[in-house]
Amino acid sequence: MRILVLGSGAREHAIILALRSEEAEHEIFAAPGNAGIADDAAVVALDPNDPGAVEEFADAERIDLVVIGPEAPLVAGVADALRERGIPVFGPGRAAARLEGSKSFAKRVMDAAGVPTGRAVRAHDLAEVAAALDELGSPHVVKADGLAAGKGVLVTDDREAALAHAAVYLGSAPVLIEEFLSGPEVSLFFLSDGDHVLPLSPAQDFKRLRDGDEGPNTGGMGAYSPLPWLDGPFGSEEEFVDLVTRTVAEPVIRHLDAQGTPFIGLLYAGLILTPQGVKVIEFNARFGDPETQVVLPRLVDPLSELLMAAASGHLEDLPRPAFAEATAVTVVLASEGYPEAPVTGRALTGLDAAAAVGGVHLAHAATGRTDEGLVATGGRVLSVVALGTTFAESTSRAYRALDRIELAGGQYRTDIAARVVED
Repeated sequence: MRILVLGSGAREHAIILALRSEEAEHEIFAAPGNAGIADDAAVVALDPNDPGAVEEFADAERIDLVVIGPEAPLVAGVADALRERGIPVFGPGRAAARLEGSKSFAKRVMDAAGVPTGRAVRAHDLAEVAAALDELGSPHVVKADGLAAGKGVLVTDDREAALAHAAVYLGSAPVLIEEFLSGPEVSLFFLSDGDHVLPLSPAQDFKRLRDGDEGPNTGGMGAYSPLPWLDGPFGSEEEFVDLVTRTVAEPVIRHLDAQGTPFIGLLYAGLILTPQGVKVIEFNARFGDPETQVVLPRLVDPLSELLMAAASGHLEDLPRPAFAEATAVTVVLASEGYPEAPVTGRALTGLDAAAAVGGVHLAHAATGRTDEGLVATGGRVLSVVALGTTFAESTSRAYRALDRIELAGGQYRTDIAARVVED
């Protein structure tokens, strides 16, 4: 197939690497891509958020399938433009993408579909924020209602900090004050063709910047898959996935379809395992980053077939995707100053030595190439991905590879997957 992948991060590089690993030899284009993606796909100077430009390129280049990676093109309506031209696209239209683009819309959908979630209050000014904080109590959970690149959420016991965080976003949109939910978190992806869903394998990510879940929220500092500790409370990982499919994914997809806004693409369910049962923290309308980097390397079935089946409305023809028993761990290398003010332009070296560690590959996120070599161009620079037969092995490989990479001021967590290594 001729496939166009929109995006420039490690998630998109992971998707491209999964497509490249198939027996079929695809022609893969990426827009706008990055320095690492350029080694695995033809990079195109194209604005992924411009529906007209994407549509014209896909039509002129006879693209068989467009895969939308990040959220911004979805909210911009790129998928709508492609579908109107008759080009298969993996990614929901603008209306369905509101599931991620608006936290309050997502809450309304969950309420209508009977999906378990926490209480939430939509606040339009600081007075309403203050009242909601007092009503729902501490710890306080404050969320930007729109897109915030993974940084719009604050969880704090400090009421003044909660008010200050809300004030940052109130100028452009309301904020949500939510009930604090306690328990381990799980990320679970579902492929959807608008009528049917197929689950992938669960993962757990690490949002806080520093070890021990300290520091500010980020777009994600690492992840691992599978989750062996699900076998205790749910009987097995498969039974957990069946439960979430039945109580979360299928009701949401049915509701959106009934409303005339079918969801075609990747439904990301951010879940929390509370004493009262599994509840949804949030939905995203695309593959998660960094979870994609540990889920796709374990996928046995050809990713291209799954994405095309979803895009063309034929998921019911496919069996549930199979996953290898391998363990996968990814650790994110970030620039100094991330997430508040990342320092960019610094040299990035040692990547060949890192990739030479057995079972390791690199997914580039924010890298560029100069005459002198690779440089960091953003906050999250690389995902170091390692596979193994045990979590001790895959984690050891990831950190050995990181030891070989040099980025002045670079930072990463040292406790990714520590829980399952100890188990």
